[in-house]
Amino acid sequence: METTLAAEPVSETATPAGELADFDAVVRDHQPAVFRFLLASLREREPAENLTQECFLRAYQARRSFRGDASARTWLMRIAVNLMNDHRKSARLRFWRRAGETSLDVAFTGDWLADRRSSPEAEASAREQVRVVWRAAAALSERQRTVFLLRFVEEMEIKEIAAALGLQDGTVKAHLFRAVDAVRKRLTETS
Repeated sequence: METTLAAEPVSETATPAGELADFDAVVRDHQPAVFRFLLASLREREPAENLTQECFLRAYQARRSFRGDASARTWLMRIAVNLMNDHRKSARLRFWRRAGETSLDVAFTGDWLADRRSSPEAEASAREQVRVVWRAAAALSERQRTVFLLRFVEEMEIKEIAAALGLQDGTVKAHLFRAVDAVRKRLTETS
């Protein structure tokens, strides 16, 4: 997926520390993470691609109002989370969301996780564990799933997640604890 947003020159004073001055670099640096998060959250490639583009379009349009209270990554993730929530609400209202179905091949997601074992049995076992984790994540509440994905797919710190979601650190920790506990229980049940 290519984003072809051409950034017009922005003065260093337009954004704190010039973090968004080179918007093409912002897109290059952060697009993979935003897309991975949206794909992991929605589990549908086309909406994830569309929302990724929308995220960067909105960021580009709002770049002059970026205050620098958070990093560009955290700011972009907050935009992505809001777009994802809007997408889900819209999908629910139209009844287009198909429960339990996905166009994303769960086996494809196994490539996201490093697995140094190379035997076919080990690879099959790892793929099955990934499937179980995805099923367990899908069963989490929306807030727990979002926190879980931001922490373990995007490897964001608690403070970054809190800033992206507009929550307190302790609230993020509580949601993360419950999410990890639920996923662990699911893994234990299947092994």
